[in-house]
Amino acid sequence: MAGAADAGGGAGSEAIERTLRVIGDRWSILIVRAGLRGIRRFDDFCEDLGIARPILTERLRRLVEHGVMTKVPYQEHPTRFEYRLTEAGVALSPVLVALVRWSEDHVPGAEPSVALVHSPCGTELEQAFWCRTCSTTFGPTAIRGVDRQVPDDTSPPSSEGPEDAPDGGNGH
Repeated sequence: MAGAADAGGGAGSEAIERTLRVIGDRWSILIVRAGLRGIRRFDDFCEDLGIARPILTERLRRLVEHGVMTKVPYQEHPTRFEYRLTEAGVALSPVLVALVRWSEDHVPGAEPSVALVHSPCGTELEQAFWCRTCSTTFGPTAIRGVDRQVPDDTSPPSSEGPEDAPDGGNGH
């Protein structure tokens, strides 16, 4: 099967390995999930997840170090922090949705316990790949990995400066 297998080979597998080094353990992905549900404070993470404090401390440190979360003070005496998802952390949302769907479809005995819905209208979410060129959704067998074009740093910079631009360099 060419499609889906191509997406995981070569350089793509390196990207997956790098990602798993950041969020690839049980606790890290559950912390991100809790963050997506609005949990921000250390004690609230402990209570929600039932995680030991030293483990939570280490996972939060790593998530902050890798830019998945940011540490923001919310109290001065004593200093206390909130842990907020960054743009990179929020971007993991489709990954968590995919994990939920996979579990519901492929783990024996896993019953759907929560419907994920679009807040404004209440419609249950569908998750798919989207091609903006073809304006269509498609499945994993239609995916293949291709090498990205790496810019050649040896080429000379463009000689066209603002004064040479067709608009006279005024941005219009």
